[in-house]
Amino acid sequence: MQHGKYRFIVGFLAAPLALYAIFVIWPFIQSIYYSFTDWTGLSPDFKMVGFDNYSRMLDDDVFWKSLQHSLWFALLLPLVTIGLALFFAFMLNVGGRRRKGAAIAGVRGSSFYKIAYFFPQVLSIAIVALLFQFAYNPNDGAINGALQAVGLDDVQPQWLGDPDLALWCVMAVLVWSTVGFFVVLFSAGMASIPKDFYEAALLDGANRFTTFFRITLPLLWDTVQSGWVYMGILALGAESFAVVQIMTVGPGGPDYSTTVLTLYVYQTAFRDGQAAYATTIGVALLVVTLAFAALVMKLGRRERLEF
Repeated sequence: MQHGKYRFIVGFLAAPLALYAIFVIWPFIQSIYYSFTDWTGLSPDFKMVGFDNYSRMLDDDVFWKSLQHSLWFALLLPLVTIGLALFFAFMLNVGGRRRKGAAIAGVRGSSFYKIAYFFPQVLSIAIVALLFQFAYNPNDGAINGALQAVGLDDVQPQWLGDPDLALWCVMAVLVWSTVGFFVVLFSAGMASIPKDFYEAALLDGANRFTTFFRITLPLLWDTVQSGWVYMGILALGAESFAVVQIMTVGPGGPDYSTTVLTLYVYQTAFRDGQAAYATTIGVALLVVTLAFAALVMKLGRRERLEF
C-alpha cells in the first residue's frame, strides 16, 4: 500500500498547485512589482519609482477614508451577520416549543423559513443592489413610501444621499443578502449535534440561553470561525465593491462617505489611468485581508470539541 504513495499524491496535486500558482500567486507577485513603478495600465513603457506610490498612499486622504470604511465593513458585517444567523438557525432547530415525542424542536414552519432566508442567495448581488437602490429612493422609494403610509410624513431621510446614513444603508443590504447563507450553514451544523446533549441539558434544568452557549456554540465553533473569515473576506472584497458601485452616487459618495478600498482600486486604475498606484492600494488591501484572517484565527483558536 505504501509503494508509489508519494508519486500518486504528487500526481494529483501537481495540476491544481500549478493552476493556483499561475492564476493566484503570480498575479499577486505582479501587483507587488507594478506597485514600485509608474505604469499607467495602458502604455507598455514604465519605470521604477521605488516607494513613491507608497508614500503617496500614506498621504492620500481618500485612501484613509476608504480604509476606515473597509475596516468598518470587516468588523461590523461579520458580527451582525453571524450573530443574526446563529439566532435564526438556533430558533429553527432548537428554539421551538416542546412537542409530543420530541424533547427539542424548531419553530413551526422551519423548513419554509430556511428557504425564505436563503432566497437572497439565489439573486445576483447586482440585482439586490438595484432593488435596494430603488427602495432607498427618497422621492418614490418603498421605504419612504412606507413611512408616509404610517403617518411619518416628516421622517423622509435621503438615505443614500445623506453622508451620515449612506454607509449604514449599504451595510444593511449586505447583511440582508448574506445572512440566509449562514442560517442554512449553521442549521446544517446544528442538525448534526446529537439531540441527546440537549435532552440531558433540559433534564438538568438548563434553559435555551444556557443550551446555546454551553452546547450549540462550542460544538459549532469551527463552523462559526470559518464563516467569520469568509464573511470578512466578502466584506473587504467583491460584495462590498458591487453594492457600493451600483447603489451609491459617484459612486462612493456622497463626499467619499461610502468609498471602500476595492472601489478605490477600481476607480484609480480604470477611471484615472493610474494602474501602478491602484496596485499599491491593492497591496494594502491584501495586507488588511490577511491580517483580518490571521486575527480571527488567532483569537478564535480553542480546543477542538468532537462528538
